[in-house]
Amino acid sequence: MKKIPLYLKIILGMLLGVIFGVVVIQFSGGVQFTKDWIKPFGNIFINLLKLIAIPLILASLVKGVSDLKDISKLSRMGLRTVIFYLFTTVFAVSLGLGIVNLVKPGKAISEETRTQMLQTYGVQATEKQTEAHSQKEGGPLKFVEDIVPDNIFKATSTNSTMLQVIFFALFMGIALIMIPPGRAKPVVDFFDSFNDVVLKMIDIIMKGAPYGVFALMAALVAESPGFEIFMALGKYAITVLVGLIILIFLFYPTIIYLFTRRNPIQFLKQISPAQLLAFSTSSSAATLPVTMDVTENRVGVDNEVTSFVLPIGATVNMDGTSLYQAVAAVFIAQAFGMDLSLGAQLGIIATATLASIGSAAVPSAGMVMLVIVLGQAGIPEAGLALIFAIDRPLDMVRTVANVTSDCTVSTVIAKSIGKLDDPKHSL
Repeated sequence: MKKIPLYLKIILGMLLGVIFGVVVIQFSGGVQFTKDWIKPFGNIFINLLKLIAIPLILASLVKGVSDLKDISKLSRMGLRTVIFYLFTTVFAVSLGLGIVNLVKPGKAISEETRTQMLQTYGVQATEKQTEAHSQKEGGPLKFVEDIVPDNIFKATSTNSTMLQVIFFALFMGIALIMIPPGRAKPVVDFFDSFNDVVLKMIDIIMKGAPYGVFALMAALVAESPGFEIFMALGKYAITVLVGLIILIFLFYPTIIYLFTRRNPIQFLKQISPAQLLAFSTSSSAATLPVTMDVTENRVGVDNEVTSFVLPIGATVNMDGTSLYQAVAAVFIAQAFGMDLSLGAQLGIIATATLASIGSAAVPSAGMVMLVIVLGQAGIPEAGLALIFAIDRPLDMVRTVANVTSDCTVSTVIAKSIGKLDDPKHSL
């Protein structure tokens, strides 16, 4: 009997989770049952993925950089990575602005609906504003300052400081290149073995992926707000989804074809397990282990590239988040009857691009950065409450865009330096 591929198991888990959620909310106590007895298994699955994310980044980056044997290779790869990530992010923001100005979803929000949503989600919006303001008070170079950790053990204690872990791993990898190979060998061998252990742990965790995805989707459906609010936000949601679909199914496949001459449809099939996991977890960091696996073993990108490009991408490359921030900012402005000037919208492009770099690779982190984008454009920050109801489903899709972008850029980088081979495993 032919073994069922992982991505089909994940799809089945998602579908069954949605069906379960729809059925269980028809019964009294069904929502509470799902929260108490189903959702915890989904949370456990996400926690396991997050548990392995930092060890994976540390092991793969130290191993990947030390294997380069030449700092000039690292600088060339790093420069190309930064250029491609910035290019895709700026395109995503510009695409979002173009679509939202064309559709004008904010005009569909009535005064009554706006007041209702501000009252319902005002407290949550205030919490995000407070969090964002604390980040803004740090000054213009606070982001750069925060990249350098003062304690690596503290940095590895939370997934929100992954840039610090990346900095330390790159620093250590470069130092290993600069000392005599004989002296570096024991440390390199340790991280080689450590990386193998982490990859095996990922294999074990992924055996439970369909069950974890089932629990996550069931809880999402059971805890969704009223249908009326979804209807009111429908035009906004469609605007964001259209932009994300263009990114995922047109923009990235086009880049793949132009730069690598690979079949775009085949490429999307190869990375589908990572996309599906990104959809169900809403976290680029939690999806990183699978993203690295499919990019290396199914697409054929060399480990030298995946171990460097993908951990950085999971932390700073947030195309889906950037597009969403652009659409959300203009949507809120439209809902409040504001007409943004060209200068204000160009400012949104710059701010959303920089804000996406600072977004943590965890669910709804882009909401915090959106406050900064709103403040720069002079848009009422209280308007954040208008999009809370629909944020989680959209967060799932924009995480798919983030992960697809990471896979795309790593494949292009690999092709440009001769590190892209035929996939090791068939679909």
